[in-house]
Amino acid sequence: MKLTKTAHKYVEIDAQNVPIIAGTTMKVVELVTSQFTHGWSPEELHFQYSHLSLSQIHSALAYYWDNQEEMDAEIERRFNYAEKMRLEAGESPLVAKLRAQGLLKYKGTQK
Repeated sequence: MKLTKTAHKYVEIDAQNVPIIAGTTMKVVELVTSQFTHGWSPEELHFQYSHLSLSQIHSALAYYWDNQEEMDAEIERRFNYAEKMRLEAGESPLVAKLRAQGLLKYKGTQK
């Protein structure tokens, strides 16, 4: 697989033009999404993804901040795709069964 170097030591661009953390298959967008979703610090990201060094994590986060507009668009695209798939999939057989038994009363996700 052909990888292109970036100005960030531990971030490379793969053949599909996706930024990945060098030496891994992890996409930068996946690390950033974990940080935003859970509010994790770089140290907590390192604990959760122990195969990544703190240097790799900081480099990936720096790449995000240097390319924020493009990365945010990718995060939004992924969210919209997941939401579309969730809506198209409809209710699972388990949820339908629980609803029929009166064990679920609300429709969709409860907030």
